[in-house]
Amino acid sequence: MAYSSAYPPKRATILQVAKDAGVSKTSVSRYLGEGRRLLSEPMQQRIAHSIERLNFKPDRIASSLRGRRTRLIGMVVTDITNPYTVQVMRSIENALYQRGYTLMVCNTDSDPELETNHLQVLQSYNVEGIILHTSSGLGDTLGTLDHGQTPVVLIDRTIEGAELPCISLDNTQAMALGIDHVREQGFRHLLYITQPLGGFSSREARAQAFDKQLKRQSTLSGERLELNDNDAEAALEEALTQLLTEHTAPCIMCSNAKVALRTLRVLDRLNAIDKTGFITFDEEAWSALVAGGITTIAQPAEHIGERAAATLYRQLHEEPHSGQSHALPATLHIRRSTLNGADAQTATRQRDAVSQDS
Repeated sequence: MAYSSAYPPKRATILQVAKDAGVSKTSVSRYLGEGRRLLSEPMQQRIAHSIERLNFKPDRIASSLRGRRTRLIGMVVTDITNPYTVQVMRSIENALYQRGYTLMVCNTDSDPELETNHLQVLQSYNVEGIILHTSSGLGDTLGTLDHGQTPVVLIDRTIEGAELPCISLDNTQAMALGIDHVREQGFRHLLYITQPLGGFSSREARAQAFDKQLKRQSTLSGERLELNDNDAEAALEEALTQLLTEHTAPCIMCSNAKVALRTLRVLDRLNAIDKTGFITFDEEAWSALVAGGITTIAQPAEHIGERAAATLYRQLHEEPHSGQSHALPATLHIRRSTLNGADAQTATRQRDAVSQDS
């Protein structure tokens, strides 16, 4: 009969890992901290193999008590199911991991009260920095953030009254890219469908850019439609029916992938996908597959995440509690939904007219 010890095996130590890997204790500490990039690739691999072989687990609590360092970064997002958010989050996690930090993620489902609770919890864990995609954009969040002690970097949305670095899309450049393409393809009217602006800086910036760019166009008219998340699709169906009835060579632009999916469902129900141009912000896995291919204004999600992580790291190690905001450019992916769209719509309407006459 086999007997097990009454005591669990002792945890492996940094010294044991160092001996097993044939390196110094300092090298192991660097590997576990922000100095990992100073080590050669072969040395990193030896240390990683030793850590796995010995089942070494760093004692983060003890480390934080000794040096007031936790190596933890908190991130709060509004919608963890949004593919764009996932791309940004993954990029941030990879960038921080390379610098010796671990990312803790909290989701708010766009609930400002939940955002406040998450921020309080993260700060109670002594996270060394916070990356925030805020749910409200209101100054109330500042009361929760002890940003005098904890560096904070914002993603996409600014906070009223806060001088915090924000990494976002260049909405002016992105909107000009999209509208110029729509005009060049011969469309005459553009309907921009967005979620309610509601004080969100990114939505407001995109809407303002839409209005500004339209004023530069002499051949393209346009209008905006704010669509609440809880609006019945009947309201959207009514707006799209009116668009198709009242305008020749219309095109639809959606503010993000979530709005685009709702709009495409209604267009499909109306059997009208080929009767209007279609362009949306956000490049998704399905963009090239739906309706023969959807033209997108792609946000640089990976670069936004990398820049956010780098900005926070600089605040932690070089320029405490300061940092510059950055607006990164979009990329246009042209597909069938807008390519020669006005001509295609004319042909479709003519076919429909002939069919009705017969």
